[in-house]
Amino acid sequence: MPTVLRWCAVILVFCGLAPAPAFSQETPPADSFRFNMALGIGIQNFTGSVEPGTYSSIGLAPDISFGKLGIGLDLTINYNTNNGSLYVRRADWAVDSFQDFLEVYLPKIAYIRYGVKEDPLFVEFGSFNEATLGDGFIMGSYSNMLFMPDQRHLGLQADLDGSFFNAPFFGVESVVGNFAQLDVMGGRFYVRPLVRTDVPMLNEMEVGFTAAVDTNPFFGTLSVGNPSPIAVFGGDIRVPIVNLTDRFSLTAFTDVATIQSKSLGGMIGVGGRIIRVLTYGLQLRALGADFIPDYFGPTYDLLRDQQYMIVQTGGFSQAMLGWFATMGTSFFQDLFIFRVSLDGPFSPSPSTDPLLRYPHLRGIVTIAEGVVPGISFDFSYDKKAIATLSDLLSAEDAAIQAQLNFRTGPAVISFLYKIVFDPTQSPNPWHVTSGLESSIALF
Repeated sequence: MPTVLRWCAVILVFCGLAPAPAFSQETPPADSFRFNMALGIGIQNFTGSVEPGTYSSIGLAPDISFGKLGIGLDLTINYNTNNGSLYVRRADWAVDSFQDFLEVYLPKIAYIRYGVKEDPLFVEFGSFNEATLGDGFIMGSYSNMLFMPDQRHLGLQADLDGSFFNAPFFGVESVVGNFAQLDVMGGRFYVRPLVRTDVPMLNEMEVGFTAAVDTNPFFGTLSVGNPSPIAVFGGDIRVPIVNLTDRFSLTAFTDVATIQSKSLGGMIGVGGRIIRVLTYGLQLRALGADFIPDYFGPTYDLLRDQQYMIVQTGGFSQAMLGWFATMGTSFFQDLFIFRVSLDGPFSPSPSTDPLLRYPHLRGIVTIAEGVVPGISFDFSYDKKAIATLSDLLSAEDAAIQAQLNFRTGPAVISFLYKIVFDPTQSPNPWHVTSGLESSIALF
């Protein structure tokens, strides 16, 4: 691995070892109206197979909101000049079919949102990093942004709790990764059967059913063929045990799931919050042969064909016990956020595939504007197959993303850096993206 990549990995790992929940959004006043327009200018490096190279960029980003409803667009042109002639990157605008039209023009919608994640009704179209259904045993922290800017997808997160219309007996969570392809999709339906009773703890119990599917497991990979869809489904129960407001909370939960009715897995766990700023979670997992927990995880788009072959072919792992632990913290009203999670098996068989045999770490850090005047910072580190301590500091089998923003008045300068290791790409498995963007609020 190049020296610069190794140092980036080391720096991001040490930052990512501090723990955190997802960044919260503020709910605007119900009758507020806002219209903003920003002009962006920058340099973007594309490393994919379609029109790779370094491009200058210019774009407009209109942003309109009214109360809880918000709409934003991303209208960017990437171009370069060769021998005095102007060349506009064709892949950003040209289409040859209706499918191309969906792939190219749907992502021009930066977002359409109603409400925020904690609201009884929340709907958001756009790109996301942390899509989770239930306890995340089937879909946890799924991202449709792994290969941006080469691939940008318009997805959906939508939650509806029955309390929205005074019927707290049930609720629904749903995720669509890419509306142009309708490939990765999932949903969870849950009920609170005892919500109208006075039985402590049980009146808040949730019983849920989750199903998720990938209709095209080879999309965006080098694998060829026409694979059949792959589905994961299961049930869960969540019971709040302790809820001392602003001091301590404890929720117990259990999940069971199956992949294609071929492999079976389950877990029992606890999680909660301590004095508002500290979150925690622990799980004990029983994993059947070739079962992959968190099947639709943060790096799924990178590993989707490999995971598909593990399940369809079989023989990659034996039944084993596993564990999962997470810890997080947030300060200054979620302006400073950390989260780290680590999972792995207790005693895997030597014949188990490395992706399932060794621990997996994910760390996230967010420093929102306000902690340090004019500066905000986001990055994540996702690392699989940690066999030794030196593996922890290697970017192999890792996905690293970072963005640093500097604001002065109406202007923002952003530095972006991303490293994704894809072992299926030969001879160069490194997918490195970097960019420099500047934007100014016009009004």
